[in-house]
Amino acid sequence: MKIIPKRALLYLRVSTEEQVDNFSLKTQEDICRREAERRGYVIEKIFREEGRSAKTIVGRPTLAKLLDYCRKNQKKIGALIVYRLDRLSRQTGDYLTIRNKLKNYGIALISTAEPTGTSPTEKLIETILAGFAQLENDIRGERSRNGMLTRFMSGLPNGVPPPGYIMLNGYVVKDICCFNQVKKAWDIMATGTKSFKEITGILNSFRLKNGKTGKRYKFTPKNIYRIFRNKHYMGVIVSETYQLEVQAQHVPMITKEQFLKVQEIFDGKKKNKINLVLRNQNNADFPLRRFIKCIKCKFAFTGSWSKYHQYAYYHCRGRCKNSNIPRNLMHKYFNELLKSRPVRVEYTAFYLFLLENVFQRRFNKIKQKQIRTASQISKLRNLRQSLIDKNLAGIYSDKDFKEQFDLIEDQLHNMALFSNQASLEQYTKEATRKYIEKKIIDLPNAYEECDIKQKRTLISLLFSKGLIWNYPGFTVVS
Repeated sequence: MKIIPKRALLYLRVSTEEQVDNFSLKTQEDICRREAERRGYVIEKIFREEGRSAKTIVGRPTLAKLLDYCRKNQKKIGALIVYRLDRLSRQTGDYLTIRNKLKNYGIALISTAEPTGTSPTEKLIETILAGFAQLENDIRGERSRNGMLTRFMSGLPNGVPPPGYIMLNGYVVKDICCFNQVKKAWDIMATGTKSFKEITGILNSFRLKNGKTGKRYKFTPKNIYRIFRNKHYMGVIVSETYQLEVQAQHVPMITKEQFLKVQEIFDGKKKNKINLVLRNQNNADFPLRRFIKCIKCKFAFTGSWSKYHQYAYYHCRGRCKNSNIPRNLMHKYFNELLKSRPVRVEYTAFYLFLLENVFQRRFNKIKQKQIRTASQISKLRNLRQSLIDKNLAGIYSDKDFKEQFDLIEDQLHNMALFSNQASLEQYTKEATRKYIEKKIIDLPNAYEECDIKQKRTLISLLFSKGLIWNYPGFTVVS
């Protein structure tokens, strides 16, 4: 007759949620010890697993050690005692796998709260109880998923917010320890003058810390890339799980326009293209460059300053001998050319025709932007009211409330200025037409009053086929 060893193992487990409900390891141990004493078992060893989920057996190292211990000492151990069967697993398949392993080792499974044994009825009851445990776990998981979806759809992220923000009482708020520095990094990135490596160095030089944990941020080009691709900063949260984007409740750090500008810069760097932000085609110092061609080699002129920025020159890109022309000299000859240029009636009619088309496009664009601005104003007002409610409820401190309230007020003020209808009414087609007719008569003065983009547009219209520099003087290409 086989002698069953009277030595037993205890397996105790609580998850984080159960710890909150005072379902402690100590309570389980006391109950299991009493059961072992009642059945005449001597406790060989106790395995404790704290803060581990019972959804699966993966990620539960103590359970793995327990099963390995049972395999190595199967002839010495007579039973494994647990407080309840769901301590082993809430998944029916996993539970039955563990149950079969213990059976093969010759180790009895004893629960202090449920009937266990080897008879067909006891096996059936065990399986049913394991099924109920899985059902309970699945229902809890479904509720958790639904809660996370509801939270996301209300504009609250489920994960850890990026640098510049912290989670406070379930809401995302500004991290006053680093919000302004991260915003400064966005402003620098929007200039297009810094590489990933340079902006990484700048952010690390700020020595930023998380205001909640006190942990210092360590930036690398890899996480810098993720930061500047994150729509969280413009007030939008994205979920890969739900494949959705929603307007967030937190105060955005940057505008949508600034975010899109940085994306264009990133895309340009990624594709190894020349970035238009880095190479300014409309250089106010040299408005004639690329319009003027050298009579010797037919290459276009470009412009540059001397080493210490004292003297400005136009010079042939073909590097012809003596092609460095002082900027003032070339501009002087160009103004004389404008004075001698006849203002034809067809010029005026053509300019006005272009003006009417351009005006209408820009007018429609402004109207569309006003509609979008009105929608953003409505959202900001709702966000402002939500902020007030949270402050009254004690979720936000007065200091945090004032900072975020002031940011919202500034945005509302700027948008209200733009949406003012009077700002459009003063720019009528008729008023603009009269202004053009008056100015076009005096080309040199009209040219001087233009900004760089307008100057280049005017040059393109007046000299559509270009100009030839004769060393000195100009010839108009016909």
